[in-house]
Amino acid sequence: MRSRRSSGRQRGGSEPPEFLIDRSLGRVALPAALREAGLVVRTLAEVYGEQAAQDVEDHQWITLAAGNDWVVPCKDDRIRRRPAEREALTEGRVRAFCLTNANLGFAQQAEYFVRNRFRIIQASRKPGPYLYGVAATGETARRRDVTPSMT
Repeated sequence: MRSRRSSGRQRGGSEPPEFLIDRSLGRVALPAALREAGLVVRTLAEVYGEQAAQDVEDHQWITLAAGNDWVVPCKDDRIRRRPAEREALTEGRVRAFCLTNANLGFAQQAEYFVRNRFRIIQASRKPGPYLYGVAATGETARRRDVTPSMT
């Protein structure tokens, strides 16, 4: 018998994944856009509370996402290079999707993720760890290595 995650979903199932949004993507526009598109989304503020969400270390919330089988949208590609974050990504087999342009406004960020949501859902059915780039064009994003050998 396979164990179930806390959300009651099994990895690789036919249901869309649940998402934990990195604080750098905001807590209003992107979550609202993804929810409007029919996705189950959590923000760090919803999970940790407003103040604690600002203080929680990246490796801690990444570990939480891994433990709950949540997919991680983000905009800071450097998480794959920082040792603590990289370890949390690899050990937790996290499925992450990062904007290829971190200089977008919140509305544009939401547009990128909403436009790519079907590709993100399909890609997230594969086991991690990985980090895909999310581009404006809606093209299949490039998979980026998050294994410890990356610097």
